[in-house]
Amino acid sequence: MHTKRNLWQRSIDIILANQSPAGSFPASPEFPTYRYAWLRDGTFTAYALDLAGRHRAAARFYHWVNDVMGFHCGKAWRLLESKQRGECPGPDGFLHTRYQLCGQEGVEPWGNFQLDGYGIYLWGLERHRAMTGDEVWKDSWDALELVASYLTAFWDARCLDCWEENDSHLHPSTLACIYGGLVAYLEGYRQQGLPCPQEAVVQGVLARLPAVVERDFYQNGHFTKHPGRAAVDANLLWLAVPFRLFDPADSRMTATVAQIERDLVTPDGGVKRYAHDTYYGGGPWVLLTSWLGWYYTQVGNCRRAEELLAWVEGQADPQGNLPEQVPVHMNAPDHYPVWVERWGPIASPLLWSHAMYLVVVDALDGIGQNHCK
Repeated sequence: MHTKRNLWQRSIDIILANQSPAGSFPASPEFPTYRYAWLRDGTFTAYALDLAGRHRAAARFYHWVNDVMGFHCGKAWRLLESKQRGECPGPDGFLHTRYQLCGQEGVEPWGNFQLDGYGIYLWGLERHRAMTGDEVWKDSWDALELVASYLTAFWDARCLDCWEENDSHLHPSTLACIYGGLVAYLEGYRQQGLPCPQEAVVQGVLARLPAVVERDFYQNGHFTKHPGRAAVDANLLWLAVPFRLFDPADSRMTATVAQIERDLVTPDGGVKRYAHDTYYGGGPWVLLTSWLGWYYTQVGNCRRAEELLAWVEGQADPQGNLPEQVPVHMNAPDHYPVWVERWGPIASPLLWSHAMYLVVVDALDGIGQNHCK
C-alpha cells in the first residue's frame, strides 16, 4: 500500500516517464487504444504538473499543442470559411479530438468531433501562464486565436461528449469546458494588458451559453446529463469545478452533487460515470472520484474530500499505477469480459487518473483547516 506522499511522487514520475519527446502525453502507455494524445487528458496532466512545480514539462505540452494547431490550421480555417458560407461539414471535417504523439491525426476509425478538449486547452494554458509567467502564452498566439475562432463558431453544434458518446445533442459538460476556456482566453489578454482581437464575439457566446444549460439541462431541481431527463453524469461536476459556469455553492450545483452521491457513488466510495454505463461493465472511475473530492475542497468539505482521496489511493497497484476504472459494483457485469476480450485489461496506468489525484491532493493541501467542515 502506497502512502499519500509516495503515491504523489509516483504519480509525477509516471507522468514524466511517459511524456513523449514531442511533449505530448499518451492517455495510457500500456493500453493500445489509448496510445494517443487527447487535448483533454493532456491539459489536465499538464495542469497537475504545474501544481507539482514541474513547469518545464507542462510547457513542453503546450508547445506541442502549438505544433499540432500549426499542422492542422489549414483544415481548421477551411472549416471556418465553409461555416461562414452556410455549409454544413460532416464529422470528419472537424478538428480531431485525439492525435498521434507526433501531432498527426489518427488514421483508425474514431469519433473525432468533440469540443471539450479545445476549451480545456484554453483554460489550461491560461492557468499555466498565471502560475509561471511562462512566455509560452505569447508563443501560442496563433493557436489561441484559431481555437477561440473554432469554439465561437461551433460552440452550439451537436458533437460527441467527453466520453465519446451521444453525438445527437449538446452536452452540459462540453458547454462548461467551452465556457471556462473562453473566459480564460479573455483573461490572458487582460493580464497581458493587450487588446483581445475576438473579445466581442467571445463575450457574445459567454452571454448566451449559461442560459442554454439552464434551459435544456435543469430538471427536477438539478442539472442533468441529457435534455428533458433526470439522469446525472459525474462530468456535471465540471459545471462548477474548474470551469465556474456555476458557482460550486450554487443551490443547483449542490443539488446536482447530492444526486451524483445518490446515483453514482458506490458503497465503498468510488464514482461511476453514469447509471447505465456498460464500458468495461460500468465500474467506478478513479479520476471522477478525485474530481468529486476536488469539488468538495471548493465548498470546504475536506472530510468528504479525504474520504474520496482514500478510495483513490486504495486503487493503486503495488507499483503505484492508477487505472482508469475498477471492476467492482458494476452496472453491467456481463459487459466486462466482452471489453476485456476486445481491448484487453482495463487501462493502467491512466495518466489522467494520476493527474486528478495530484490535483485533489494539491487542493486539500492548499486549504487551511479553519476552512474545512
